[in-house]
Amino acid sequence: MLELAILGLLQEAPMHGYELRKELATKLGTIRAAISYGTLYPTLKRLHHAGWITESSADAAMIPPMTSKRGRVVYKITAEGKERFADLLAQAGPETYDDAGFGVHFAFFSRTDRATRLRILEGRRRRVEERREGLREVLSRATGRLDAYTQELQRHGLEAAEREVRWLEELITNERSGRTPAGPSGELHLPADPAGDAPPEPPRPHMDRP
Repeated sequence: MLELAILGLLQEAPMHGYELRKELATKLGTIRAAISYGTLYPTLKRLHHAGWITESSADAAMIPPMTSKRGRVVYKITAEGKERFADLLAQAGPETYDDAGFGVHFAFFSRTDRATRLRILEGRRRRVEERREGLREVLSRATGRLDAYTQELQRHGLEAAEREVRWLEELITNERSGRTPAGPSGELHLPADPAGDAPPEPPRPHMDRP
């Protein structure tokens, strides 16, 4: 998942390690713990050896303050790296339904084709529905056997699963109708689909003649 995130960010622009770590924290902060340099740099080294990214020296002006010499290296995605990123985006197996896998793929949904987005969303919904039913069973069997705090924790998990299922169902409905999630204004946007399918045109307002 970290490989996918790094390649996706480097498609936007070349970055040094400090900037990459900051962008990863912004992009993935809600779905995984902070990424340490001890995790980031071995991954960058592996991507470089695979030929998916290149390394070059940064200008002094590009070096952020308070960074180590590692910040002097700028990473750039290669043509092979772009192909690797596209291959990773197209994956829609069980690993994309788990919490971390789904979160990383969802962060790059704007670059994923609609058919793959739907497969991932539907797989994630099945996974969360299984979790929800398991929590319901635990609560139904645990009456009188769990203390009040443990029961409250189980109820909290059940409510979170129910909310996510509703959210996923809304996303799936929007995908099937060609819509994307609402922006800050609350208006649903209708961009062209990455797979090439043009979304339906929004209905035009009816104008009554005087």
